[in-house]
Amino acid sequence: MSERPTDRRLALTPEALQMMDTIARTGSFAAAARELGKVPSALTYNVRQLEEALDALLFDRSSRQAQLTAAGEELLREGRRLLQQIDAVANRVQRVATGWETQLGIAVDNIIAPAAIFDLIGAFYELRLPAPSRTEGATAATQSTESTAPPTRLSLRSEVLAGTWEALVTGQVDLAIGVMAPANPVDDIVCAPLGEMEMLLAVAPHHPLANEPEPIPSTVLARHRVVAIADTAQRMQARTYGVLAGQDVLTVPSLVAKLEAQIRGLGMGRLPEPLLRRQVEAGRLVVKRSEEAPSQIVLHYAWRRTAAHGKALAWWLDQLASPTTRRALLEQHAGLIF
Repeated sequence: MSERPTDRRLALTPEALQMMDTIARTGSFAAAARELGKVPSALTYNVRQLEEALDALLFDRSSRQAQLTAAGEELLREGRRLLQQIDAVANRVQRVATGWETQLGIAVDNIIAPAAIFDLIGAFYELRLPAPSRTEGATAATQSTESTAPPTRLSLRSEVLAGTWEALVTGQVDLAIGVMAPANPVDDIVCAPLGEMEMLLAVAPHHPLANEPEPIPSTVLARHRVVAIADTAQRMQARTYGVLAGQDVLTVPSLVAKLEAQIRGLGMGRLPEPLLRRQVEAGRLVVKRSEEAPSQIVLHYAWRRTAAHGKALAWWLDQLASPTTRRALLEQHAGLIF
């Protein structure tokens, strides 16, 4: 009669998996017994117990060497993977106990340059911490997988306008980059200035407004479709910028979609000057002056005060305190935009 699933799980202990690894690595029961500090008969008995629990033959008894069967090969392969995961969990727990968060949620407004964000993520993953002490008896396979990177898992989400702020105040993330400061302070939320971004009106060279005399009156702009990015807020009041009364609106999900729509002449709209600069140089868009004052938006980064004790968030805040980093987040619009 075969063992119940719970009995099989009880048989698959780290000790049993390490025993399989040692036998396969040393090539014989005798050598494995010496390394594990057991007598060969005790090791043979332990292997038979494991085989009975799994109802599977793990070693070919007709061979003089410790020859694995197909079932034994599978157990060895999966067993080594499980041992690595066990060691990884132990290391993560040990590092988290030193003050590193298990997870750090970051909301990034769509207007922020993604290249700069991924530079920061890369720098975070390159951090090296003191390696945890090796578990006594750990195998060479598990020791080689030890990592000294931070144990914190980063969770990145792209938001737009009020959606970025909402993600922070509702506790979905711990840090928000590219938010507009609220009119009134919010408990448990700290805001710091990121910088100003100039938003310029742009159209495709073949758009009707491309040849319109400047400055263009608002009454003329209102007769043409505007491209706007949808606010991702679900609970808060969604924001809309640059849309005139009665104006036709093409709503798109992201800055990259807005850029593409305007390049195709599907509408007009304001775009960040650093992003627009390359498109103008390439002849894909032209900048137009309107009667309205130039648009300057002031962006901030904000974080939850109660989360500020974690080492991962502290590292991000330290990077954001750098003027060079803040400038890159506002100006490094190159390559793909998420």
